Amino acid sequence: MTARPETPPAHGSADLRPDTVLVAGGRPAPEHDAPVGPSIVLTSTYRGSAGLDAEDRTYGRFSNPTWEDLEDVLARLERAELPALAYASGLAAVASVLSLVPAGGRLVLPRHSYQGSLALAADLEARGLLTVRTVDVTDTEDVVAALDAADLLWLESPTNPMLEVADLPALLAAARERGVLTCVDNTFATPLLQRPLEHGADIVVHSVTKYLAGHSDVVLGAAVTSDPALRTRLKGHRSLHGAVPGPFEAWLALRGMRTLAVRVERSAATAGELARRLQQHPAVREVRYPGLPGDPGHERAAAQMDGFGSIVAIVPAGDVAAVEAAVDALRVWTPATSLGGVESLIERRRRHHEEPPSVPETLLRLSVGIENVEDLWEDLDRVLCGIDR
Repeated sequence: MTARPETPPAHGSADLRPDTVLVAGGRPAPEHDAPVGPSIVLTSTYRGSAGLDAEDRTYGRFSNPTWEDLEDVLARLERAELPALAYASGLAAVASVLSLVPAGGRLVLPRHSYQGSLALAADLEARGLLTVRTVDVTDTEDVVAALDAADLLWLESPTNPMLEVADLPALLAAARERGVLTCVDNTFATPLLQRPLEHGADIVVHSVTKYLAGHSDVVLGAAVTSDPALRTRLKGHRSLHGAVPGPFEAWLALRGMRTLAVRVERSAATAGELARRLQQHPAVREVRYPGLPGDPGHERAAAQMDGFGSIVAIVPAGDVAAVEAAVDALRVWTPATSLGGVESLIERRRRHHEEPPSVPETLLRLSVGIENVEDLWEDLDRVLCGIDR
C-alpha cells in the first residue's frame, strides 16, 4: 500500500488556510506520476499475516483509506487534533454521540433542532434509556439551569429551522464547569463560518450530506473531537453498530468539499440579499436570518461566526393552502427537503408532523444555492405577490 503523507498539524505555522485545505487536503503523496486525486479503495477486507498488530486494518468495517482522506480534511477544517470519524449518515453520527449518555442519564437539547435529533432523543426516552430536557437556546440562563444533573448538552446554532443563535462560548464554558459533555451540530454554519471546538465543545457533528458534500447526491455524516478517549468510544460504536460510510460516498463527499469555500461564499451573499429584499416584501410577515441587523441572533452571530450562512426562514402571509400553492408554483426554486446543495430548495417545515408546534405553520425554510440572485428573487417575488393577504 502506498504510504500516506502525514497530515499537517491543525495549528501552527505549517497550517494552511481553510479554503486551501479544502483543495489541497486528502490527496496522494506528491510523487512523480502519482494521481492528483485520491483513489477509491473498494474492499471488504485486507491482506494480513499470521499475527495481528493494533494498527492492522484487517476488515472493511473498521477502516478504509478513502474514508480517511475525508476525515483528515474535515478535522483540519474544524481545528481538531485527531482525525474526524465519517458515518453512513448524519443521523448515524448523532446516534453515536447520544450513545455516550449513560443509561438513565439526562440529555439537554434545543426545542428547535434537526428533526432526526429530536425524534431519536424522543425514541431513546420512550424506551427508558435517558431523559430529555428541551430548552430555548437563546435563553442562556435557562440552558445553564438545565445543566444540573445533565450528562450531555446538545447544541445547534443557528438552529433548524428557526435560525436561533446560542451563546456558544458561555454555554460551553458553563457545561465544562459542571462536567457536562457537549456536542454542537455545525451543519448549518460549516467549519468555514464556525468552529465549536475552539469555543470549548467536546464534539462536533455534521450531516456531510448537506453543505460539505454540497450536491444533493450523498448521504453521510461525521463526528469530530480532540479527545482521544471520546474518539475511541465513538469509533467503537461506529464499528459495532455498522454505521460506516461507503468508500464511493466518502470519495464523492471529498470531491464536493473542494468547492465548499466558493459555494458558501456565493450562497451566503445571495441569502443575505434575498433576506433584505424579503424583509420589505408586503406578503412576508417575518424573516429570520442572522445576517439582518434586526434579527434577534444578529449580535451573537456577528461575534462568534465568520459569516451568517445560506439558510433563510420566512413566514408569508396567507394560510397553509395559499403558501403551499405558492411553493408549488415556483420554477427556479425546488420544493424539497434537505439543504446545502448547489440548487436552491424550499420547504414548509410543518408539513412534517414531527416538527415542533412552536414552528409557525406557514414557515418556509429556504436553502439558498448558487443560482443567479435575480432569477431566485423574481421567482420568489412572483409567487409571493400571488398570495391573498
